[in-house]
Amino acid sequence: MSTVILTGLPVPGSPLTDELRSLGFDVRPATGPHDAAAVLAGVPADQRVAVVDGAFVGHVHALRLALTDPRFDACAVTGAFAVQPGARAALDEAAALAPDGEGPYADRLAAAVEAAGTTVQRPELGTLVAAVPATDAERAAADAAVAAVDDEAVRLRTAVKSRDGFFTTFFISPYSRYIARWCARRGLTPNQVTTASLITALIAAGCAATGERWGYVAAGVLLLVSFVLDCTDGQLARYSLQYSTMGAWLDATFDRAKEYSFYAGLALGAAKNGDDVWALALGAMILMTCRHVVDFSFNEANHDATANTSPTAALSDKLDSVGWTVWVRRMIILPIGERWAMIAVLTAATTPRIVFYALLVGCAFGALYTTAGRVLRSLTRKAKRTDRAAQALADLADSGPLAELAGRVVGRMAPGAGIAAAVIGSVALLWTAWAYEFGARQVIIAAVFYAVLAGAAVARPLMGALDWLVPPVFRAAEYTTVLILAVKADVPGALPAAFGLVAAVAYHHYDTVYRIRGGTGAPPHWLVRTIGGHEGRVLLTSVLASVLAARATDFPVALTAVAVFVAIVVLVESIRFWVSSGAPAVHDEGEPA
Repeated sequence: MSTVILTGLPVPGSPLTDELRSLGFDVRPATGPHDAAAVLAGVPADQRVAVVDGAFVGHVHALRLALTDPRFDACAVTGAFAVQPGARAALDEAAALAPDGEGPYADRLAAAVEAAGTTVQRPELGTLVAAVPATDAERAAADAAVAAVDDEAVRLRTAVKSRDGFFTTFFISPYSRYIARWCARRGLTPNQVTTASLITALIAAGCAATGERWGYVAAGVLLLVSFVLDCTDGQLARYSLQYSTMGAWLDATFDRAKEYSFYAGLALGAAKNGDDVWALALGAMILMTCRHVVDFSFNEANHDATANTSPTAALSDKLDSVGWTVWVRRMIILPIGERWAMIAVLTAATTPRIVFYALLVGCAFGALYTTAGRVLRSLTRKAKRTDRAAQALADLADSGPLAELAGRVVGRMAPGAGIAAAVIGSVALLWTAWAYEFGARQVIIAAVFYAVLAGAAVARPLMGALDWLVPPVFRAAEYTTVLILAVKADVPGALPAAFGLVAAVAYHHYDTVYRIRGGTGAPPHWLVRTIGGHEGRVLLTSVLASVLAARATDFPVALTAVAVFVAIVVLVESIRFWVSSGAPAVHDEGEPA
């Protein structure tokens, strides 16, 4: 149980003690700094502990934000300060010094802890009140300010993401926030809602796999229900401040699992009606994943860059001041809300082939629009990339032992090759795979050439203006090679097996992204080596195609075996990491594309 030390003389009639208990704290009184230090010494070091001024006046949600958010080791508002075990030593040291000065003791402790090097989060309160009045008049004014603002309305409003898509903002969030509150009042957790969303989407995929019209209609409806629950879980986390490492992992992976499972369901349903759309399903997954990698790479490359401005960015900022352009630009890139709504409606009303055509056209346009804008920004800005950003791009590249070896040899002869080497190697690989028959040895030669240039591309830090494109170029090359070889095999099961292999590898790439975004770095190097790196998997797939050219019916079995191996290795390590104490409690605050 968490403990709060209530300092100073209690104010008659104040509801503060009851409010703190309602937040789950064991309240212990202390008349002054020395008493507070003594009480603090009796609180176990593995507990959350808070110090709150007895004269505090404010909203309960202000206290909740300061005292219960699990994402921060130390957090404070005026008159209230809380630490988790990670910052307990700093608090003990500050309390032992009994810092003197003006203002509430909790504020002085927070300042001392921060001065000692511990980051203290100070949440944005907006219209919420958090104050320690010094006189009766000030207290009366603070009480009036508290009464003037509906604490619950603010809490409910801020449960919704500050930036979302048009469909989510106007068609989902107006009621999903109330579902989140309903869940909170019944003790449901965000992880339970996230799991319910996944199960609903999997049932939707199963309905689509029936190939019947009733199944398609049910699938469309269930997909929308799954999306409502997907919005609700994050709103519940923000409403009740139930952030967790497990929640971060579920939130980071289930969206893609739901969408790509639905693609597979549509392909299975179409097959029952004699229409093979597995190539379209795999193409849609490749396009979507590469588009996300573009987003992640660009953001990682530039979010901490210096002199990070350009005329293109200035124009974008100017357009943001014109309200309608913001929504138009968010909608035309077909973010997750608009995309799932389109998939649901088209699934219910048309055929899987039409669904995939619409997806490919819409997402291709969105990808070209966003990528073109980012290329223009990169070419017109004078940004200086940090070493951290260059390392993040290298990690996102997912280079294996072959690229490392090539980089040590060829990289010395081609310094700063970056995006040029990546594009040349990828184009050569894809053209060869497409131009020659299934199993041609020229594809193996092209895969070796690709591995050599992949090593040259990342042999030096990715500091070039367009080097953030290296990871998505590698993703497109690897995934599309698998697609082309599966199509060229022209045997039953090849495309579904290729779909499974790309899905397994894509999970690894998403897992890498969310680890980096959480500040914990890329997956361990042994994992990347074990699954070969992107260039190793490309070469392996090319070799399998050549070896099995005379008996192409075995090619799907080989792809499936590789997919199962990659999936097992990646999932075991991913689960181990995300349930460990070192995993970050990160939650996305902006709607992903």
